[in-house]
Amino acid sequence: MGRILITNVLEYGGPGTVPVLLREGHQLVCHDQSFTDHAVRAQFMREHPGTVCVAAQEPEDIYREATGTHPTIDAFVSNDAHPNTRSAIEEIRLDDLRATFEAVLVFPIRLTQLLLPAMKQRRAGTFVFVTSARPRRPEPGFATPTSVRAASTAFAMALAKETAPHGIQVNVAAPNYLYSEMYYPRAQFIDDAEGRQHIARAVPAGRLGTPEEFGELVAFLVSGRSPFTTGQVIDFTGGWP
Repeated sequence: MGRILITNVLEYGGPGTVPVLLREGHQLVCHDQSFTDHAVRAQFMREHPGTVCVAAQEPEDIYREATGTHPTIDAFVSNDAHPNTRSAIEEIRLDDLRATFEAVLVFPIRLTQLLLPAMKQRRAGTFVFVTSARPRRPEPGFATPTSVRAASTAFAMALAKETAPHGIQVNVAAPNYLYSEMYYPRAQFIDDAEGRQHIARAVPAGRLGTPEEFGELVAFLVSGRSPFTTGQVIDFTGGWP
């Protein structure tokens, strides 16, 4: 089984992906913004045997910490998360735009640049970018996350073309209506009857996707069972839009 670096494990697609990858026998190197706290790292590793948590936050430091005792990273699950701020286009704050750009696009590009040379040398490696299906139907007020997520997907597609001759596999898992406390919190969309009705009207499947269902998709994409599958954007949306 592989050694996989996954970012933001406590957010977005992380909570469902980690247990599925561990079940599959992978070794996980986990990043999260909360892991600057030693107690939080220690608790996560106790609760998820088979994980190693890095305290670093900058891509260069994450790479050094992740490869310090074991130089090989077989796969990178770029699970990038940043809070959405709703605003009309003329009211978008530049600081919010720049922060989203840094977290959702610049951060994974920098990590990719660090991981790529060794993968090219081995002629093996896998990238899974967790972006978003939002660009398929942009919603008023969410131009910033929609635009930057679209850029992340475009980067992944460019990476796939450039690295396929080196035996490297790159795909995108694009969720919308995935349960997460950052984007579709339980209190608003699961526990609340009006919120459940809103989801039922919007999503053909009639519900939010579960973290574990999303983890199964990521597990397949990093499994290497279908290496000819590269350069694909796979929606995880329950039939939306």
